[in-house]
Amino acid sequence: MKEFFIRRYRTESDRGEVRRTLVRVDDGGLITYIDSQAEAVLGYDISDLQGRSISHIAADREDDPLAGGHRRRLEAGQPIVITVRHKDGYFFTAELAQRTHMKDADKPAKAQINLRTGGLQDSRLLQLVETTGSLGIWELDLRTNQVCCSEGIYRLMDLRVGADISPEQALYFCQNKQTRIRALFRRCIRTGAPFSISLDLMTGRQLCRRVRLTGQALREENQIIRLGGTVVDLTPQATQQQAAERARQLLHSIIGATHDLVVAVDSDLNLMCFNDAYRRHFEEAFGQTPTEGDNLSTLLRDFPNERRLLERLWRRALERAGFAVEMPLASQQSGAPVYEVHYQRLACPDGEAVGAVHVARDVTERIRASGNRNYLNSHDPITGLLNRREFLARLGRQLKHAGQPGYALLYIDLDHFAKFNDRAGSGTCDRYLRELAGALGLKVRQRDALARLAGDTFALLLENCAEAEARKVAHNLLKLIEDFVFDWQGESLQTSASAGLLMLGDQLQEDPEDLLTQAADLCHTAKIAGRNRFHTASAHSEALRESEARLLLGHLRQCLDNDLLILDYQTLRPVNSATWGDHIEILARFPGMASRDGGGERLLPKDFLPVAERFDLAKRIDRQVIGTTLNWLDQHPLLEPRLKYCGFNLSLASVLDDHFADFVQERLASSRFANDCFCFEISEAHAAQYPDEVAVLSDALHGVGCQVALDGAGASVKSFELTAKLPIDLIKLDRGMMKHLHQDPVKQVMAEALHKIATEAGKTTVATFIEDDETLRRVRTLGIHFGQGFRLHRPRPLTELTPAVVQLQTGQIGG
Repeated sequence: MKEFFIRRYRTESDRGEVRRTLVRVDDGGLITYIDSQAEAVLGYDISDLQGRSISHIAADREDDPLAGGHRRRLEAGQPIVITVRHKDGYFFTAELAQRTHMKDADKPAKAQINLRTGGLQDSRLLQLVETTGSLGIWELDLRTNQVCCSEGIYRLMDLRVGADISPEQALYFCQNKQTRIRALFRRCIRTGAPFSISLDLMTGRQLCRRVRLTGQALREENQIIRLGGTVVDLTPQATQQQAAERARQLLHSIIGATHDLVVAVDSDLNLMCFNDAYRRHFEEAFGQTPTEGDNLSTLLRDFPNERRLLERLWRRALERAGFAVEMPLASQQSGAPVYEVHYQRLACPDGEAVGAVHVARDVTERIRASGNRNYLNSHDPITGLLNRREFLARLGRQLKHAGQPGYALLYIDLDHFAKFNDRAGSGTCDRYLRELAGALGLKVRQRDALARLAGDTFALLLENCAEAEARKVAHNLLKLIEDFVFDWQGESLQTSASAGLLMLGDQLQEDPEDLLTQAADLCHTAKIAGRNRFHTASAHSEALRESEARLLLGHLRQCLDNDLLILDYQTLRPVNSATWGDHIEILARFPGMASRDGGGERLLPKDFLPVAERFDLAKRIDRQVIGTTLNWLDQHPLLEPRLKYCGFNLSLASVLDDHFADFVQERLASSRFANDCFCFEISEAHAAQYPDEVAVLSDALHGVGCQVALDGAGASVKSFELTAKLPIDLIKLDRGMMKHLHQDPVKQVMAEALHKIATEAGKTTVATFIEDDETLRRVRTLGIHFGQGFRLHRPRPLTELTPAVVQLQTGQIGG
């Protein structure tokens, strides 16, 4: 809280009686009080300014009294001179000073805690201590054999304060501990040893209280002259302990009455309670006898597989309301029983998880009796994995969990598996599939669904798995299949596999069969591309119809195979200072479906990228755009001194490609152009989703000598953090931020903030989509370095960047 005096400024020769007004401002800069002189000085009524910012009366931002330079002078006790806006619209010079004597309530409180060396000087404090702590103080003078008690003692004994009672009568209230108390008093008098004893006290109202009696010797000149101590009421704690013990006994009786395995753990997986059935099972399975308080992870340290599985399940139980699984609890035992295990989180009243409980019921006999039919209905008879129908049912259930992104669908098809049947027979192939399924099952998580769809195709549904992690899983599984060798009766079977990885969004309304078809399409493109690889794309609810997508995919491939890719460029222009050289961004186009010569309607990125990403063609397009551009530039060496910036847009597939930087380095090795003139633009959405991967790629490209740009900055609040922290060189503002920039003060503040953050971090800013003079003027006012848009330069064919032809007597230059 600050208080300011504001008055019209006068020179030394014109000093006289000048009216001033008092303004009080809170820490947020809002006016909370203004005196009656405000109208005479500023022209405002009191109600006009209360609740408004102090900057409202300042003529400009530089006149804000809370700005850095003004604030420091005011805090040093120096007045400042600013320009103030009068209510009537004119401006005048005013002197503003911070009030030096502020109210105590406005000053920071200063206090110090000191140790009290004497006793409580106020009897009211003693009474408050005794009442709050449910205790009393007693003192025995050994010279006079008199006992003095505080009011708390009388209240504990339900006696009138000051009632006439002897020590023997008081001892009578203690009933069964009288002899013990006498012995403790005698020992304390003789040796000075303090004592403490808990006992039942029968009060004057015939109520039983649980109390703790304490005492110690008080010496003067090394002589014990007094005993003193306290009597503390423990009845509430004793009542709680009794209730807790009764609840504990009731709990043990309940869980002991069932043959199910019941156990509860706290948030650190320490055993809180369990029944005899769980104890016997644990002893049989792991050869150890658990006790309450033992840590489950420590008990299972010699059983790593079971420990990891149970830790995952318990952690999941601590995070979710409840779930159930069917599984054996000890996988190292052959023929181990199967349990139906229900997990439930235990939470305190405020909702924080304090533990979890599981109840496991042996369902082995039920499975044997009636489960064969159900098992065959949901599982593949050869591999024991889920079958197609059950897998689609689980996929459909996951799609109903709207708002939970992070699912991935992996479709795997073995390469050349049909030759196995001809060579080794169907029986050997079935054994191969069974062994391979077991190996795959060991590589996936318990919560993921692995299925054999038909013949030599498998599917895996990955839960809570980001794209980068899903790509690693796909790579590892394909590597496992490639290295898997099955020997049987002289036959050695080994092959590879192709796969399609489909990332599922959080608002999909697709049919599970359609998603499986999309993943199968990706797998098919991987086979066509050479087998033993996987292709990745994101699922889209508004995708093209299958026939249209196939037609467009074929068109894109034919264009790439025949070098029909169309390259345009758009210039980036400096808007605040002169900069020599060409700064361009490369734009990729495809000829329309009806025209293969480049004329007519063109396919823009919004037309071809969804299909390219679905069929994992985006990475090939990125590389062909870069390669074609570099080849064209090498044919025009006169552009070398002029070209200062050449930007390429990257798809997510290239961003997540571990070998992309190696590709760039290899292509630039033979180029005559400097590496630092090439820049690779990464979408803000991709950077926000994969910041670590983007940081690694940026460092790798910097190692090659190239630049990196963040495209679409300002599309989300993450942009500010990404601008400050990512190792990037350029910040390109988002189209949505630039649209109507000159009419939206909020967008102007955001753009200015991004520019300042980028400038402080040593990065260059680019304002995109500048389409009119008003936006251009505002961009210049904000100080942004470069501009891009139709107002500055429309996209043109890359061939028009060719230097002009100049005919000299010695020959031709340019062209």
